[in-house]
Amino acid sequence: MKSHNFRCASLALLLAVGCAGAGSVLLPVRAEAAGVRPQVGKPLQAAIALANSGNSSAANAKVREAESVGGLTGSEQQAIAQTKSFIAAKTGNFSGGGGSATAAKAKFAADYNASRYTAVTGEDVDLLRKYGAFGYDDQIIVAQAYYLSGRAQQAVAYLKSLTSGAHPTEAALKLMYSAAYKAADNEAMRSALERLVADFNKPEYWANLLQVSESAKGLKDNQTLDLYRLRLLTGSMKTADDYTTAAEMALEFGSAAEAANIVQKGLDAKVLSGDRALKLLNTAKVQAAADAANFTKTAAAAAKARTGDDAVKLGVELWGAGRAQDALSEIQLGIQKGVSDKDNAQIRLGLANLGAGQKAAALAAFNSVPKEDTNYAMIARLWAAYARTSH
Repeated sequence: MKSHNFRCASLALLLAVGCAGAGSVLLPVRAEAAGVRPQVGKPLQAAIALANSGNSSAANAKVREAESVGGLTGSEQQAIAQTKSFIAAKTGNFSGGGGSATAAKAKFAADYNASRYTAVTGEDVDLLRKYGAFGYDDQIIVAQAYYLSGRAQQAVAYLKSLTSGAHPTEAALKLMYSAAYKAADNEAMRSALERLVADFNKPEYWANLLQVSESAKGLKDNQTLDLYRLRLLTGSMKTADDYTTAAEMALEFGSAAEAANIVQKGLDAKVLSGDRALKLLNTAKVQAAADAANFTKTAAAAAKARTGDDAVKLGVELWGAGRAQDALSEIQLGIQKGVSDKDNAQIRLGLANLGAGQKAAALAAFNSVPKEDTNYAMIARLWAAYARTSH
């Protein structure tokens, strides 16, 4: 079969990285906040103004004035601690007291905001760990610092541990994707996008995941067709070439009714038009009619065949024609007789089960594909993700 060369266009899903989490240490409590008396709030307001002008010594003196007021409430103590952090971050003076963890957080935020990323990923991390103040949000900021300083490979390596748990945050996975993109690490990109699809199921994640998957080395034509099938189901078909290529490949694999359906969807979406599309639609419809007329003969021949390859092929044809239950019977027969490509047959079994509304059986079929076969395993994972999120 003639091989197809598919494009790998530049990906659009790049993360806009900001100072999420770190900025919170720079927000002092307003003097009139509940629980803060004027004799405490006024010197704190003065301290903030002095810090904004760069006078850390005078600012810290005002903080000590607030601290000297007797009977400080919890809100007043919090206001004092936050003001100390603000002063430290604004002036770069981290010796104003208020607890070592507070000062470490302030230095961490100030270095990040000033783009001192080497300090963020080095001495600041050590300091936060020393005082037991290095949380998950801080780790995301460290990854951002690696990313923003051009150390994309280090960002990827760092993020792998942060995204290995059961439920990583969307921000962490998006950052992982962006860093992997800059590092030209297709496997890490695909992994991050698979998690984004599985956990958050947004159309843009599907579009990018399928685009990355198309660039996998050694991809077979039937595997590429499976990616186009997923494109169609997830709303990721965008161009006339998407529709015509998918339809032509479906015809090559003997799934004429499916090809006709693909072309019709392209026409309905007003992406396809003109004589070429209409000719392709007519060709697919004529072949689909011939296949339907010969079904009994084809099924009998498949049943008599020594192996189950013909039965699986017929199952694919039936699945494409929307006859999922009939497809399931043929594919099960083929697998029982023995096939030359077991992994492909398991994926066909999964699709037939999915079409028949048997989600658990579909997932079992997809999950049975050995991970050692990288591309078939990837296709199986993608279909399993679709089954989990869309049915």
